[in-house]
Order: sequence, then C-alpha cells, then structure tokens
Amino acid sequence: MGPHPHCGECSAKKVEGTGVEMDNLQEAFRKIYEGEAKAVLRLRAFSKVARSEGLPQIARLFEAIAVSEEVHGTRAMKRLGLLGKTEENLKASFESERDIAESAYDNFLKQAYEKGDKTAQTIFSQSRDVEATHAALYKKAMAHFMQERETTYYICQVCGYVSDGTLPNTCPVCGAKKEQFEKV
Repeated sequence: MGPHPHCGECSAKKVEGTGVEMDNLQEAFRKIYEGEAKAVLRLRAFSKVARSEGLPQIARLFEAIAVSEEVHGTRAMKRLGLLGKTEENLKASFESERDIAESAYDNFLKQAYEKGDKTAQTIFSQSRDVEATHAALYKKAMAHFMQERETTYYICQVCGYVSDGTLPNTCPVCGAKKEQFEKV
C-alpha cells in the first residue's frame, strides 16, 4: 500500500514504494512551509496592488489563492511540529522576533552601510526597531496570558510598527501620519 500523507502511518523510516527517507520528507515539509509563507505574502501584496488599480475580482483571486497556500503551509507546520499551544507559540514568536532584531538586522545593516545604500539602511533600521517592538508585545502577552486583556492594535502600513491600544499621531519608527495605520 502507498503513502498516506493525511495520517501518521508512513512517517517511520522510508515511505513505502518511494525510496524517500524521512529526513528528506522533513526537508520537503520545511521547504513547503517556507515557500507557502512567501507565496501568501506575495499574493496578499499582489491583491493590494490589484485593489488599488480598481481590479477587485483579480484582488479576490490573489486573496483566495493566498488562503489556499496558507492551508498548505499550515499543514506543513503541523507536520514539522511547529504549532504548539498558545503559550508555546507566544514564547517561540518572542524568541524569533528578539533574535531577528538582535542579530539578523544588524548584519543586514552592516552590509547596507558597507555598500552605502541609504534606502536599505532605512528599511533595515526601521524593520529592526519594529521587530524589537514585536518581541516586546509578545513578552507583554506572555505576562498577561492568563488574564483576559482586550486591546486594539494599529499597524503602520509604511514600516510595520504595531501600536498596542493607541493610535499614534505619527509612527515612532518612521514618522508616518496616523492615516497610514490600519486597525486590527
């Protein structure tokens, strides 16, 4: 009998009839997860462009396929064990944001300075600062995890800064006006 991708029957050693080792399957699921995450981002950005050009049906098509790709990516995340309980997900998200803010963007900034690319410097600097605020938001959520705390978030559509509960007049990271914020 062949593989059963919808269940755990075939997860041991080799997948019958394929010659594919589990390590290769794990790598395949990791590539699916990463590729689908990129596709979702790309398609949602394409949807916004189509909507801004007055093409709502094309925008909906991009959005529908983005949702489909999200299903694929979520299935891969489950298979990889990347979806835990909310408390675990908060901790993993906090650590990821903190690590990116503290190391990855510093390396990107160094490269941008070496090349003299001021636009890249601005983007990387703002993104690093925003990632640090994301980490702080996750840390705050972990501290209040057992409490029912309800808030509204406002996201700067220029740099991605997230404001917790208050719509700022200007973005503290990039200076965008409050009209550039989206309420979540």
